[in-house]
Amino acid sequence: MSELVTGEAVALELRPAKLPSRALAVLLDLVVAVLVYVLVVIALVASTSGLDEAAQTAVSIAAFVLVLVGGPIAVETLSHGRSLGKLACGLRVVRDDGGPIRFRHALVRGAVGVVEILMTFGVVACIASLVSARGRRLGDVFAGTLVVRERVPAGRASFVPPPPPWLAGRFSALDLSAVPDGLWLAIRQYLTRMHQLDPQVGWTMAERLAADLAARTGVPTPPGVPPAAYLAAVVQERQAREARRASGGWGAVEAVEGGPQAGAAVQQPYAPPPVPVAPMAPVTPQDQQSTPPPPTRPTHPEPPARPSTGFAPPA
Repeated sequence: MSELVTGEAVALELRPAKLPSRALAVLLDLVVAVLVYVLVVIALVASTSGLDEAAQTAVSIAAFVLVLVGGPIAVETLSHGRSLGKLACGLRVVRDDGGPIRFRHALVRGAVGVVEILMTFGVVACIASLVSARGRRLGDVFAGTLVVRERVPAGRASFVPPPPPWLAGRFSALDLSAVPDGLWLAIRQYLTRMHQLDPQVGWTMAERLAADLAARTGVPTPPGVPPAAYLAAVVQERQAREARRASGGWGAVEAVEGGPQAGAAVQQPYAPPPVPVAPMAPVTPQDQQSTPPPPTRPTHPEPPARPSTGFAPPA
């Protein structure tokens, strides 16, 4: 089974889905969408029987667009690329760099899918998938996405190693909006396979990637930081931002890929603000003389001694 290979000859473990599995997933999605559309049309016909023919036609077109076009877009956006058919076939839609898709990716795929799947009965999509080396249809090409197999054998999947602890959170103020997806893909694949490369070749590749990343962010690489550790820290910062954006910003999120706690949200406990305390003035000798002595604890007088009776106990 083939894998993705970047320009730096680094293999990608995300394996593209083949045409049969993709066709089966699309067929399952269409069956579900058609069933929902039929139920919606029956409900609309029963509720709009008093309208004229033009109004009924407009309502039918609106139902077609909402169910067969807007439905798949909403499902892929909310499920991050896993529709019902893809879930059953073990597939997922991801970006070119392996990250989760967003609304704009699902919107482009759905809009192009109306032409290449619904209007042409999937002929254009099949031809494009057969011609593409990654099995992508036109919607994937325009959206910058890829359908991959999510169910892989155990022990085959690799992960991006986390950065050193002393670099965690150091690049939280870095602007990553100008970094293209292609550069992220190259960085992720280098970090995944850097232990399998020759040390000299890996160091040279890391320096080149770090220089490209610094040129995109506008901030030079910190002195004394190895390029591989710098790349791992920046990738971790990007994953943390995406995780915070996906979770709505609740708590601090650790998104170190490959660990058992990957993507786990940790909410910081609330700490009340400190209460300001006014500084105390120095005590002068005059204050010591004018200050009354502290009250002393009253003492009870001893009881008077009883007079002796002269009695002595027998020996």
